[in-house]
Amino acid sequence: MFTKILQTLKEDIGIVYKKDPAARNVLEVIFCYPGFHALLLHRIAHKLWVWKIPVIPRMISTFSRFLTGIDIHPGATIGRRFFIDHGMGVVIGETTEIGDDVLLYQGVTLGGTSSKHEKRHPTLGRGVVVGAGAKVLGNITLGNHSKVGAGSVVIDNVPEHATVVGIPGRVVVQKVFDEENGALMHNRIPDPIACELNRLKYEVQELREALNNKQ
Repeated sequence: MFTKILQTLKEDIGIVYKKDPAARNVLEVIFCYPGFHALLLHRIAHKLWVWKIPVIPRMISTFSRFLTGIDIHPGATIGRRFFIDHGMGVVIGETTEIGDDVLLYQGVTLGGTSSKHEKRHPTLGRGVVVGAGAKVLGNITLGNHSKVGAGSVVIDNVPEHATVVGIPGRVVVQKVFDEENGALMHNRIPDPIACELNRLKYEVQELREALNNKQ
């Protein structure tokens, strides 16, 4: 038991080094990273939640929100090597399920769209990356290694290895992430609306040329 806790703690610290080049040393990660603090407190609150201990898990999550600006419901299930970059404004709902090696940026909401006592929050597969300010809403699934662009609003399932951008979120064909380390290339995210308008422009141009040839 103690060995497993140490291993989990080591992984949680190690993923900060892997995902954030600004991390300099272990002490800096332990004392200066709110994402690490929120995850550590959540793991404690979630364990108490699973043991059906009343009130205390919610008190821990409330203290964590006050301390870090990150709101994680103790009922949420979070996998290994989870990292919240910067973290301020992140909200993770009660029935959210998060796989291993997931990365969230600041301002992300994993929210629900139902008031019933049921699975009403998203499920994120392994290696998912959600960009700053994105909203993933409802009982939907983001497939393994899928990416969500900053500011997007996702309300439908996303297939594996796909990238979603826009409001509402649309899957784009282009790969806008680094295959080697899975990082989302924010500066290379295409605009699906602009792409569609360009396609229509070329179609109109072709029709005009065809009409001119007939005359």
